[in-house]
Amino acid sequence: MTENNTNINVEKIVKHWIETSEEDYQTMITLFNSKKYSWALFLGHISTEKLLKALYVKRFKKHAPLTHNLYRLAEQLDIKLADEYADWLDEITSFNINARYDDYKREFLTICTPEYTMSWIDKIKILRIWIEKML
Repeated sequence: MTENNTNINVEKIVKHWIETSEEDYQTMITLFNSKKYSWALFLGHISTEKLLKALYVKRFKKHAPLTHNLYRLAEQLDIKLADEYADWLDEITSFNINARYDDYKREFLTICTPEYTMSWIDKIKILRIWIEKML
């Protein structure tokens, strides 16, 4: 997305973020079922990020900031965050780094058991519902 915020089609951009978030969420479930746990959590991060960006565009009528930091996005949205949700957003942001970069990936793979991954998928579901209510 460009920095040019004049004459943007807010409805179209919000719809795009929401639809692609849902696609990524479904891919997360498929990856979990395929036992690709680290990649499932990576897509969980992406799907959450896209919903936050949809909310940003809807609220401010301009393109969302170019960041992957979920807590930072929520902070810029001036959302009242429970400590638990703030902690979750921080942890989910780490999935972006851990799944993508080889030096972190090995350790992350050992952490991503089925139980650990499902626990975080459940938290991602809760966050998605919370964000969707604000949309």
